[in-house]
Amino acid sequence: MATPTTSFNGTDEITALAGLINSAVQDIIREYTMTGHSVPSLHSTEEGPFDAPHLVSAALSKAIQTVEAACAQLTFTVANPGHTITNKAYAYEEPACMLVVTNAKIADLLIEKPEGLSVKDLAAASGLDSGKLCRILRLLATKHCFEEVRPDVFANNRLSMQLVSTNPVSSLVGTMTDESLKAAAYLNDTLMDSKTGTSTSADDSPFQRAHGVSFFAFYTTPIGKKRFAQAMVGWGEVTGRSMLPKVYDWDNVPTDTIICDVGGGNGHATLRLTKEFPKLKVVLQDLPAVIKQGKEYWLAEYPEAVEKQRIQFAELDFFVGQPVENCDLYYVRFLIVWNDADKSIGVLAATCPVGQHLSILRNVRKSMSHGSRLLIHEFVIQHAVRDPNANTSATDEAPEPLLANYGVARIRKYNQDLNMMVLLNSQERTLQDFITLGEKSGFRFEKLWDSGEAGLIEFSTA
Repeated sequence: MATPTTSFNGTDEITALAGLINSAVQDIIREYTMTGHSVPSLHSTEEGPFDAPHLVSAALSKAIQTVEAACAQLTFTVANPGHTITNKAYAYEEPACMLVVTNAKIADLLIEKPEGLSVKDLAAASGLDSGKLCRILRLLATKHCFEEVRPDVFANNRLSMQLVSTNPVSSLVGTMTDESLKAAAYLNDTLMDSKTGTSTSADDSPFQRAHGVSFFAFYTTPIGKKRFAQAMVGWGEVTGRSMLPKVYDWDNVPTDTIICDVGGGNGHATLRLTKEFPKLKVVLQDLPAVIKQGKEYWLAEYPEAVEKQRIQFAELDFFVGQPVENCDLYYVRFLIVWNDADKSIGVLAATCPVGQHLSILRNVRKSMSHGSRLLIHEFVIQHAVRDPNANTSATDEAPEPLLANYGVARIRKYNQDLNMMVLLNSQERTLQDFITLGEKSGFRFEKLWDSGEAGLIEFSTA
């Protein structure tokens, strides 16, 4: 028999897990009660008070993650191992069903119909076979997406409302369950092929093998561009694009501090920041076509900042130029892609030619003056095991007997790590990876700010 890796036996573990769940549930109830709300029911189709990530307090976030992690670990501990593994192997069925209902706009058909619609009516409206649609919806309802209110009659619920076509998350779901899922099916073939298995070139990615074109080429088509743009809005919604104002010590930043939003797209992250802290100024830099969209976005969403010249727009071709010099803060969000093929730190953009990477951190460093800071807003991968050599003051470890990285509660960053492998032969990084890359580019690590799903990593000039 294998030697236990912890001091817990099974009985001790499930008792401890149940205790964590009970305590965290009370914390969640308390947080909702403080706002005069009860915890939203799965049966509800109304928005909850904390549905937007930036509205979730640190205490509520920790409690939710504890419940997610502990419930999953408790289930996996007590259930039959074969049962659990078989269900894991069947996991592909759920995203396949989600793609069908997303493309057929089933959630749209059920808006304002709490009594539900029969499968026959849904099939007639969507053009799908009623028998097959019924089985698809029942699988999803069994996993709490949609609700079977009567036999063969389905209604929306709290989760399925995310699939309504006007919700940007539905575009993200469509992208992930279509081209990304198809590409992931080729992961094994790609890794087992001696020509591509050890390659780190995007040309040898599972995505390339599945679709016959690169990720970049796929999303530069008119249809691909639109879909990707909508999906990225959804990505921002679920990963907390609005967290930035809550994370850094903005109250103590001097008036007229200039933030360079490097590759900031339309500038949605810094727009929300400057709305909450109008003392700040922003320089938005991206490719010319993107900057044009950014100007339109700011004029529509925050014309006062444009009128008072608190926002400047500057075109930047990442492959030949460097950011505006002498800004106080340089902000980079979900842009950096590590590629081992050329040991470069490059920018991920849907319009980039394959294989071209810019040493963006080094170029940012060249633009910075003494006293400037770099803020990288990215997923930070943690080990699943407790690392005695890790900087525990910088990383947040879950209480035992949970996995150190909070297990399934933070699974999205690990899914995204594999997604990067599938799409681009790239990866997400640990804090130490970021520190090492920063040091090689002339930076000194200062602090990891807790930012919900992602981390805000602060560097100074070395």
